[in-house]
Amino acid sequence: MRIGRRRQYWPVWLLILVLLGLGLNRLRYDLRSYALLEHFIDPQADGPLLRYETYPVRIEDVTFPTADGPVRGRLYWPASIAHPPGLVVVHGIHHLGSDEPRLTNFARAASESGFAVLTPQVSALTDYHVDSASIATIGESAKWFDRRLGDGRVTVIGVSFAGGLSLLAAREPDYASHIRTLVLMGAYDDLARVSRFLATSEEEFPDGRTTPFPAHDYGASVFVYAHLEQFFPLADLPVAHEALRDWLWEQPEKAAPLLDRLSSASRATMDALLARRIDAVRPQILRAIQADHSELAALSPHGQIANVRIPVFILHGADDNVIPPAESLWLERDVPHSALREVLITTAFSHVDPKKQPGFYEELRLVHFLGAVLRAAT
Repeated sequence: MRIGRRRQYWPVWLLILVLLGLGLNRLRYDLRSYALLEHFIDPQADGPLLRYETYPVRIEDVTFPTADGPVRGRLYWPASIAHPPGLVVVHGIHHLGSDEPRLTNFARAASESGFAVLTPQVSALTDYHVDSASIATIGESAKWFDRRLGDGRVTVIGVSFAGGLSLLAAREPDYASHIRTLVLMGAYDDLARVSRFLATSEEEFPDGRTTPFPAHDYGASVFVYAHLEQFFPLADLPVAHEALRDWLWEQPEKAAPLLDRLSSASRATMDALLARRIDAVRPQILRAIQADHSELAALSPHGQIANVRIPVFILHGADDNVIPPAESLWLERDVPHSALREVLITTAFSHVDPKKQPGFYEELRLVHFLGAVLRAAT
């Protein structure tokens, strides 16, 4: 009788063992996630937990061919791992591109956690433009890295404006076959809607609400820079381009001497931008958004990603004032339900990086989210 009773309970014990195994596996990835986030914030951070499965990293500069010309990139290799899973981490709008310090910190931290990481240089994004050529660059980067590793598809992490472009790359069958998982960090769904937000400081939600939310004035200047011909006459374009570029690159001392070479109307526009008086150029920005509606729509995931089948994770900072968090709510609706894995909007994250002192609960949610990403990427 006792043997019979034991046998009737074996499914329960088996279930307990399975759940325990799943719990330990999740804990392992959460520990890796915690270590990655700590090294992302502070590359010199140390401690027993941070040394858990942390590998030395070798860095290599590469150039690989694409149909549109060679692309420069940087590889981060974890030492002593023969066949690491691959991550392609795509920078957002910044003139340093793959050399941007926060991106290099993240790439190194991810490689220390056991991943081979490629950070391709997307030329248009380094010049503060969102264009269709960048979609191909992202897709070709995933294809090349997948073939270079030769051990299965790679995970693509699109940061900021590269997130929306990565989604558009993932809908292309030729690129999708090389992508295992897609992670969006502070991404946009509709480029025109984000541009309106940068001009008006009004956040638009899927339920029809519009609420005040102060936008970063830097974003409006980026939009103007990408559409200069709609704000300056032809004769002033070269000087306006150089002056606004220097200012966006945080070199105002180079921009200032150029202003006297502008016409009076152009000088007034440039003065407003450099003084961060976005209200003075708001009507022009809104007209430019309307004039370029078709172009902005073509560069937006909204309405164009119904065929995406790759698992998608979405992360957004609750206080993001460059691409507002409502964009991730729109993405949650637009990404096919079968592909959507997790959506996290959290105060523990800013526009493109974790905050140094988040609340415990929000930090835990971020660790769990990234742990799920690491599991999916492995």
